[in-house]
Amino acid sequence: QVQLVESGGGLVQAGESLRLSCAASGAISSIDVMGWYRQAPGKQRELVATMSRSGRTNYAEFVKGRFTISRDNAKNMVYLQMNSLKPEDTAVYYCNYRNIAQGRNYWGEGTLVTVSS
Repeated sequence: QVQLVESGGGLVQAGESLRLSCAASGAISSIDVMGWYRQAPGKQRELVATMSRSGRTNYAEFVKGRFTISRDNAKNMVYLQMNSLKPEDTAVYYCNYRNIAQGRNYWGEGTLVTVSS
């Protein structure tokens, strides 16, 4: 099992920034992908950004140029720097851990990001 704890959500105004953090613990693999997904009210959960342990990143088109994902492998942490936030970025942001070797997927409980106009 892998446990994920997110932090850093909150209420900001449009144009401002937030940094989300996620700490992973438990059965950490040497081949894994960590990332962020989000779910807005009434919508399906969607990919925001992921990053492999080797550093390969994948971003949703709607966050390119505004959000940056990073990892600290030694601490099993993943971060999401969110700049130029828009009201449509309002959602619950979920940390995700994917154990590639075992094909298992884990989710955090989510952290709410609210962007006011």
